[in-house]
Amino acid sequence: MDRARGLSEDWLSVWIGLLIFVLSLGLLAGADLLGWVVATSVWNDASKALGTASKAYAGLGGIGALVCTYVALLVVMSAGAAALKVSVGRFALGFTAVFWLAYLCWVIGSWANFAVNTPADMQKFGITWSLKLTNEGGFIVALLGGLFVGNFMPGFAGWMKEAVRPELYVKTAIVLLGGFLGVTAAEKLSLATSLMFLGLAAIICAYLIFWSVVYYVARVWFKFSREWAAPLASGISICGVSAAIATGAAIRARPVVAIMVSSLVVIFAVVELLFLPFLAQAYLAHEPLVAGAWMALSVKTDGAAVASGAITESLILAQNASEGVNYAKG
Repeated sequence: MDRARGLSEDWLSVWIGLLIFVLSLGLLAGADLLGWVVATSVWNDASKALGTASKAYAGLGGIGALVCTYVALLVVMSAGAAALKVSVGRFALGFTAVFWLAYLCWVIGSWANFAVNTPADMQKFGITWSLKLTNEGGFIVALLGGLFVGNFMPGFAGWMKEAVRPELYVKTAIVLLGGFLGVTAAEKLSLATSLMFLGLAAIICAYLIFWSVVYYVARVWFKFSREWAAPLASGISICGVSAAIATGAAIRARPVVAIMVSSLVVIFAVVELLFLPFLAQAYLAHEPLVAGAWMALSVKTDGAAVASGAITESLILAQNASEGVNYAKG
């Protein structure tokens, strides 16, 4: 932990994730403590897009749930900003813009013509065409919006910079995902065993095969120095930006090395995020675990990997649903 800066982002994400997870456990005691959180449905009438996560809070209404969700997240994340020793005022303003823009992208992605994926649902919504992206098409809308803001509105992007903390948000989401997978594993032991085996296989591939191959190619074929080859191998084979930075620090490489490797990783991750999920849908629609392993091992940086997995999952579920094969939710 860096005492000069206060709590680290890693630990902050753990505490925020655990707080939300513990609140969700209220259901075990019959107390729905998070049912007021906003939920978004596939819509053709914008007035019906928003609702509450639990019917017990239906009286709150969609807009009320969205405002409550925003306020709750603003309070929690602003407290986190204070713990990180950053300007709470600037963070709160930036977070407000990030939250509303992000949720607008999610709502747009839930539009029926983007999200509906079966003929029955198309008939239900009275539409004649659909991109069949499911509501996770909002990830693509957000990606395109982020590229536009970052490249054509640099002033606005700079103003939001204090609140644009993808590592913090993604790590918090990973903590929540870990809790979800833990509960799922407890319910379905055979699935948990399969996932653990796949995880072991992924570790062997990434650390013992991919790293060695990339390092060898960088050194022998491209004549890179060890200073460049090691961070490059870590960035490509292990965990993208984080691994490249950690390896660069471990071998005491110049700062420019980690910066350049991280930039390459991010650029390739954006391109992969746009294309690989659709290739997985086309060729691995009946092998979802293989498709998931492909995304996890190919798309680097935590955010891009999680987003690509979510998009791939939605596309594959939609493909199978159109063929009459419906996977159990979750």
